[in-house]
Amino acid sequence: MRSLAGASINFLMFGAAVALLWNLSRALAWRRFILLAASLVFLYFCTRGESLLPFVGFLVLGYLGLKIIQAAPGRLTTLLVSITLLVFVWLKRYTFLPPQTFLRFPYAVLGLSYILFRVLHLFEDTSSGAIEEPVGLIAFLTYSLNFTTLVAGPIQRYQEFDKTVREARRLSIVRAGRALERIIVGYFKANVAALVFSTLQAGAVSRVLAGSSPQTRVLSAAVAMAGYAFFLYCNFSGYIDIVVGLAKLMDIRLPENFDRPFSATSFIDFWNRWHITLSTWLKTYVYNPLLMALMRRNPSESLAPVWGVLAFFVTFFLVGAWHGQTSSFLFFGLLQGLGVSVNKVYEILLSKRLGRKAVKALYANRIYNAIARGLTFTWFTFTLLWFWSNWHQLGSFARSIGIVGACETIAIVFVAATIGLGIWETLRNAVVSIQLDGQSVLQSRYTRTAWCTALVLIAIMSELLIRQQAPEIVYKAF
Repeated sequence: MRSLAGASINFLMFGAAVALLWNLSRALAWRRFILLAASLVFLYFCTRGESLLPFVGFLVLGYLGLKIIQAAPGRLTTLLVSITLLVFVWLKRYTFLPPQTFLRFPYAVLGLSYILFRVLHLFEDTSSGAIEEPVGLIAFLTYSLNFTTLVAGPIQRYQEFDKTVREARRLSIVRAGRALERIIVGYFKANVAALVFSTLQAGAVSRVLAGSSPQTRVLSAAVAMAGYAFFLYCNFSGYIDIVVGLAKLMDIRLPENFDRPFSATSFIDFWNRWHITLSTWLKTYVYNPLLMALMRRNPSESLAPVWGVLAFFVTFFLVGAWHGQTSSFLFFGLLQGLGVSVNKVYEILLSKRLGRKAVKALYANRIYNAIARGLTFTWFTFTLLWFWSNWHQLGSFARSIGIVGACETIAIVFVAATIGLGIWETLRNAVVSIQLDGQSVLQSRYTRTAWCTALVLIAIMSELLIRQQAPEIVYKAF
């Protein structure tokens, strides 16, 4: 059911009820039971009408693989990782596989991509000895199916999850207030702001294809590009805010997934701020091992930068491949890999040409940062064309605005992002510098209370007046 799998009132009520039951006892067995039961109920209501047998089979494969690795660390890890990846690709129906090999009935895949990350992490960390104690069935299921992270993350390591469940404290008034604040902000972003940007972007796309004047089509294309980036941020980060807040009600500490990504002044910096847990996971389990393997194979010091660039490209290409099963997502991954690789090459060449001291001074220059921020945002919005569209629709866009129009569109997005985000950063820094009772005015409890009250009122008025259902959480499809 959509209402429970998204950023809805039903989901908030469900999470609050689970938190209430969780806090009835401090016993670890009770809390694990409540969390697992809640996750199973959540999964049932989100997948009603779809078969759970393949989903359960994937969990069984993951648990059996974990038991094998626990019994013989290191021996069969690579084989089990390969088998698990192949089964995942098959269940997700990647288009490069023969369609006749797929199962012919509808089945649940909700959260399967995030379960994949957890299973592979358990395999690798158990094999390396990073997880010392055996992971039992209940602990495995509680971690894999945690309803707060099942739909769209964030991706959390087992060690951190297990520690926070074991050390969870009773709910206090202060922590309840902080959790409620986070939930309110997330609900506003996912249900109000995301709806505004979604409507704006949909209208712009229609105007591009409607055969209006060339100027209107170009401006509309720029609005469509930029509008989707803001929609995706509000939609995804808003949902993450909600689940982080709900987890706080149980004193489960989830990792942060966003850190003001549109403030990034390079594409590498962007991926340190956007979907942080995904990029961190891939750096840990793909980038670092791949780079070490390349360095061992050819340890030449002169080739070290080349291996670093290559490892960056492969890692972020996989970002796109993970997101979807079609060639559009593979191209999306190609553009992500190209973005971070070119960024890395630029940093290497800039450092060699100017020296560290001059580079540091350049990075502190406001005009340089504004331009770099605009370029980063523009490249991200360009890559997203293959995220929200497809080759056929992109062909229609191209025919509608032409090559010159496409260049003008990108130029408009770049100039608007450079100026707009630069003004935003300046205003934000000015407001943050204002002190009240020895702390930033933005951190004052009075400011935060007034802000959250305003967001609640706006959300209520929006739902009463607009009466339009908020967009689905985009990342639940992955």
